[in-house]
Amino acid sequence: MRVAIVHEWLVTLGGSELVLAELLKIYPDAQVFTLLDAMPRAQRDFLGVGDVRTSFLQRIPGIEKRYRSLLPLFPAAVRSLDVRDFDVVISNSHSVAKGVHTLAGQLHVSYCLSPMRYAWDLREQYLRESGNDRGVRGMLARSLLGRLRAWDRANAAHVDVFATLSHYIGARIQRAYGRESTVVYPPVDTNFFTPGSSSRRDAYYVTASRFVPYKRIDLIARAFALLPDRKLIIAGEGPDERKIRAAAGANVELVGRVDRDALRDLLRGARAFLFAAEEDFGIVPVEAQACGTPVIAYGRGGVVETVVAGDEIPAERRTGEFFLEQDAAAIADAVRRFESRTIDPGACRVNAERFGEARFRREFEALVARSWASFAHRAVDLPLAIPPAG
Repeated sequence: MRVAIVHEWLVTLGGSELVLAELLKIYPDAQVFTLLDAMPRAQRDFLGVGDVRTSFLQRIPGIEKRYRSLLPLFPAAVRSLDVRDFDVVISNSHSVAKGVHTLAGQLHVSYCLSPMRYAWDLREQYLRESGNDRGVRGMLARSLLGRLRAWDRANAAHVDVFATLSHYIGARIQRAYGRESTVVYPPVDTNFFTPGSSSRRDAYYVTASRFVPYKRIDLIARAFALLPDRKLIIAGEGPDERKIRAAAGANVELVGRVDRDALRDLLRGARAFLFAAEEDFGIVPVEAQACGTPVIAYGRGGVVETVVAGDEIPAERRTGEFFLEQDAAAIADAVRRFESRTIDPGACRVNAERFGEARFRREFEALVARSWASFAHRAVDLPLAIPPAG
């Protein structure tokens, strides 16, 4: 069974790239296709990426800095990728990868991290943040995104099997494409993120994220203005840094971007990890629990599938606390409620182990194997079916 993996772009190391790394562990001989490849060598080695085939975008000078402005070219670029020599095509997609052109004799499995956010749920936010939300430019941008949405919906019909990272995104796939999906939770490195050798917790709370608007890190900083006797450490960087610094009081420390080792140390020593985004899944809250650290989170999105919280939950199973409004006062109240409870670090660790890398590989490989067996059986039964390549 010859496998092709289609990945949007290789530029920086993020959540979708960690999925790619696990896919390459399952299918080490797979050929990787991507719109463009500008990833530093050290990160490529970390992911296990070897030979990569790219689209025509690769030939554009300075593409690694300009690619986000070339959104109108993405559909043509992904359709230019030639995957016809493979039996199974796996698209690792949050944008256009699932639009790759496949033939009747090929099985296309899409691990859909989300329907294209800027064409669906986050369209208005995307327009606002890019400065294209009003005037003639706004009209043209909305027209473009409308066409992109229609293209995305039409090409989703050519995917044979959808898998996704949470039931939350599964519902979004159903709304956008009218398709069912199988949830295979994404891989979390629970072998690296582990409890420390000491059970001691320092008197601080922590959050870590890219500083972008939907992460709502500024709200967490404002919440600690209402909790002046508690300390908050914020790790990360990004365009919202000025807003976050303006919201931070004397009890809030910004430490900038940290590497994995430093993040693990911060998580191991914290009383709890705070998370205010409505996220598709949320890897860092699981990494925190893997370190034995409870999570205080906004109770919407994928995090409700990864944090065990609520008054109805037995105390011995609870791993965190939810707040139900993206509001500084609600976050402060949740911190106070958290401090009135006793949460077992061992329960946090056990819960996080449900999302380990080996589990992802096992479940995804089984899904593809089942789908291939069913697909091949149907192909044999169809008198005019095109057989798999080769």
